[in-house]
Amino acid sequence: MKNTYLIKYVFLLLFVFSATIVFAQTGAVTGKVVDETNQPLPGATVTVKGTQQGAQTDAYGNFRLTRVSGTVTLQVTFVGYQSLEKTVNVSGNVTVNFNLLPTANDLNEVVVIGYGTEKKKDLTGAIATVTAKDFNTGDVTTPEQLIQGKVAGVSIISNDGSPGSGSQILIRGGASVNGSNQPLIVIDGVPLSNDAIAGASNPLDLINPNDIATFSILKDASAAAIYGNRASNGVIIITTKKGKAGKPVINFSTQLSVSKLTKEAPVLSANQFRTYIKANGDSAQIAQLGTANTDWQKEIYQTAVSNDNNLSVSGTTGILPYRVSVGYDDQNGILKTNTLNRYTVGLNLSPSFFTDHLKIDLNFLGSQQKQRFPNTGAIGSANSFNPTDPVYSGNKNFGGYYEILDPTSSDGLKSLAPLNPLGLLEEEQNRSTAYRGIGSLAADYKLHFFPDVHVNVSYGYDGSNGSGYTDYPAYAASQFPGTKDANGVLQQGSNTQYKSTVGNTTLDAHLSYSHDFKSAKSHVDAVAGYSDQNFSTTTYNYATYFGNGEVNPTTIPTYATGIGQYDLTSIYGRLNYAYDDKYLLTGTIRSDVSTRFAPGIRTATFPSVAGAWVLSNEDFLRGNNTLTNLKLRVGWGKTGNEDGIGDYEYLSDYSLSATTAQYQLGNTFYQYLRPGAFYPGRTWEQTATTNAGIDYGFLNGRISGSIDFYYRTTEHLLATISEPALTNFANSIIANVGNMQDKGVEFNITGELIATKDISWTANINMTINRNKITNLTLINGQSTNGLPTGGISGGVGTNIQINQVGLTKYSFLTYQQVYGANGKPLEGVYVDQNGDGQITSADLVANHSPDPQEYFGFNSDFRYKKWSIGFSARANFGNYVYNNIASSTGIQTNFLNGLGIIENGSSNVLKSGFTSAQYLSDYYLENASFFRMDNTHIGYNFGKVLKNTGDLKITGNVQNVFIITKYTGVDPESTTGIDNNQYPRPRTYTLGLNLTL
Repeated sequence: MKNTYLIKYVFLLLFVFSATIVFAQTGAVTGKVVDETNQPLPGATVTVKGTQQGAQTDAYGNFRLTRVSGTVTLQVTFVGYQSLEKTVNVSGNVTVNFNLLPTANDLNEVVVIGYGTEKKKDLTGAIATVTAKDFNTGDVTTPEQLIQGKVAGVSIISNDGSPGSGSQILIRGGASVNGSNQPLIVIDGVPLSNDAIAGASNPLDLINPNDIATFSILKDASAAAIYGNRASNGVIIITTKKGKAGKPVINFSTQLSVSKLTKEAPVLSANQFRTYIKANGDSAQIAQLGTANTDWQKEIYQTAVSNDNNLSVSGTTGILPYRVSVGYDDQNGILKTNTLNRYTVGLNLSPSFFTDHLKIDLNFLGSQQKQRFPNTGAIGSANSFNPTDPVYSGNKNFGGYYEILDPTSSDGLKSLAPLNPLGLLEEEQNRSTAYRGIGSLAADYKLHFFPDVHVNVSYGYDGSNGSGYTDYPAYAASQFPGTKDANGVLQQGSNTQYKSTVGNTTLDAHLSYSHDFKSAKSHVDAVAGYSDQNFSTTTYNYATYFGNGEVNPTTIPTYATGIGQYDLTSIYGRLNYAYDDKYLLTGTIRSDVSTRFAPGIRTATFPSVAGAWVLSNEDFLRGNNTLTNLKLRVGWGKTGNEDGIGDYEYLSDYSLSATTAQYQLGNTFYQYLRPGAFYPGRTWEQTATTNAGIDYGFLNGRISGSIDFYYRTTEHLLATISEPALTNFANSIIANVGNMQDKGVEFNITGELIATKDISWTANINMTINRNKITNLTLINGQSTNGLPTGGISGGVGTNIQINQVGLTKYSFLTYQQVYGANGKPLEGVYVDQNGDGQITSADLVANHSPDPQEYFGFNSDFRYKKWSIGFSARANFGNYVYNNIASSTGIQTNFLNGLGIIENGSSNVLKSGFTSAQYLSDYYLENASFFRMDNTHIGYNFGKVLKNTGDLKITGNVQNVFIITKYTGVDPESTTGIDNNQYPRPRTYTLGLNLTL
């Protein structure tokens, strides 16, 4: 027995001794993972290679591995960055730090697509992604500005230079003529409405760009068809920033911006004006010359100072990852009186339950925006007002502003004369307040008994409320001669209110299935779902009040509100199949039912199919260290477009007359019912797109990119057409009128030209070639038409300068071909007789050139040296033309010396052309507006830790709209319509920014 106990004690001592030796040889590995600018990378994965042992970095990039012994290889991976390995000998506690470099093309990066996600390597459609590290910087006030110039095939042009201005976003040139060309925008799973919000110049401006994490742009129909009848113009999916695991991370950023006018409209100076009037005017006109030297453009423009502030906190408390953000943006426009103040809040909660079987995702973006809109009529008035007149009159009449007077007039003002530009700005109060809330709540449940299947149910809401007023004092010159009140007395001044609410709710439920069939080398994932979306708009009607507070009796509305509503019900599905990571196949289908169309034609089906061949995974290329990625893609699909039309327009309905068009019976005014135009046969625009593409990568992603070729046809084009008399209740309606085609090439290349610890340089070039042609135009009765005039200009009566015509690019310019003399000057009224009949008629008009560029480019570069960074973003357009309407309407002698008995200023082009009278349809005013624009340059310095063991501080400087190279003689060659007519100019903006992370 004693021997037995002795043996047990010996074994016990040996065990304790052995354990002591083992524990003496193990240790802990701690460290930090940062990016190339020494910013922490939370959520990076650190593993001991060849084992299951690993950890994730916390909010500050720190990690800790315990029970590590001997010589091991540590591997760090993080989406969007090159993996890194280090071999260390662990005999105790060891510290190992990692600096990761970004990769230009991470094929394992997860991309957000319609109703799901997909790894980039498995994509079969033309999809582009832009993440926060590639966003444009500086004074960015709207989401679309973040990606301007970043994506091949995507053209983004701001409508003008006002704070919060909207943008024309065209993917592959747009698929419509008069229907909407704006892409469908989806935020956190909520498809947004394109309906305007009262009191907001741009609905997207109510979204804080600082809350956005990524953009996914679905460019071809095989990728976008799952969104059906709203996807013809492409889809932009925006994902907002989410909470991350770890301790709270506080981020504060602030920017101070100064904006200035870059170029004045080319009009005559005061001295040039005097010389011209004295040389060409009569004695009465010369007598109107004053002694002042007023630069009216300097009087209405200003140096504008703006400030943007954002604060966010993200982290995890218990099982709840969260992110909360607030923002305040104070913008001032370069046009005096123009202001914008925006308050925003963002929230994301994403808890998981039942060991990650149930995931909840709650997102909310809220905003309040207050604006004062300027009277943009002051821009045209500044170009035409006599520069020898003073700004102020020296008396109290008309608020003290100098106006052109006529002693014989009842109100003292010269009829039809331009009004004082500064007075137009300062005497008008056009103020608004708009609210918007975008929220989504999604629950994703992975079945316990069948984990390959997920059930996802989500509810989304997009609601807005906008209201405002426009007020003119009684003394404002614009209010004369006035309007008679109920007693027949003339009253000046007015106050008009407006208000509307827009609502959009989405209920979506779908099943998803994903499984690897390893024995068959196959992977299958599928989605099937149902969606119901409801849109509603309520417009409130108000009476107008005179300056003395009395109501204008002709404006009292009969009904307080007008309501519009429609529903969109859909079922959809997608199937992805991959064999051996080489051969990929995707198919989608969606069926939509929209109440915007008449019963019987409300349903449409939108299918797509796409395939890809990953050649780089074939044996003959596998392991190639030079060509590391090569994939061929081909796809086809159909999409639709219902935006750009109204609700109930298939019905023969009646609406109230305008409040300014009422019958008077005694002293009472009555609105009347008027029949509205209707078209019961109208249906969706339908677009079919074929796309073939190549994705490529060299040197493990150091050089990567894509080439896409596309051919797109649109049928049932929506356009406004004239109606014969007595055939409908309006002179024009929106109808399906024809077909159009687009074909083009997109090219994108990104290179990590230098990638070291101290120096990195990444550059990108993207190019788009697009050719558009209208292939068919018909009237409702099926008869063909030669063309649909469009593009109204200032000057003349109902003058159009553009046409949509078979065989031409949409919105082609229609002009006479100008004849020039031996001295190079245009000969007034002399044009080429195209048909040789000896006279100049409309038959001699020539349709050529387009406002759309034939080719456009984006250039982006980011260079880093240690803690310094510098970069730029630039764009170029070629082949786009602009009609200079300022020159054509004011650069003629009869504008300076007109029949109104006054003298007016105008375009300095009059000195070049010598035109006496208007030549509106001369191609002399049609100018090549190709350009190269340096959009943005930036420089930054990262101070690193500014507090003890924590905190990162970065300071940046930006210049936006740095310079532009163009032959165009007007203010700016970029125009959303191709017609330049007193546009609010885009400023040059200087920004100093500070970003602090704790």
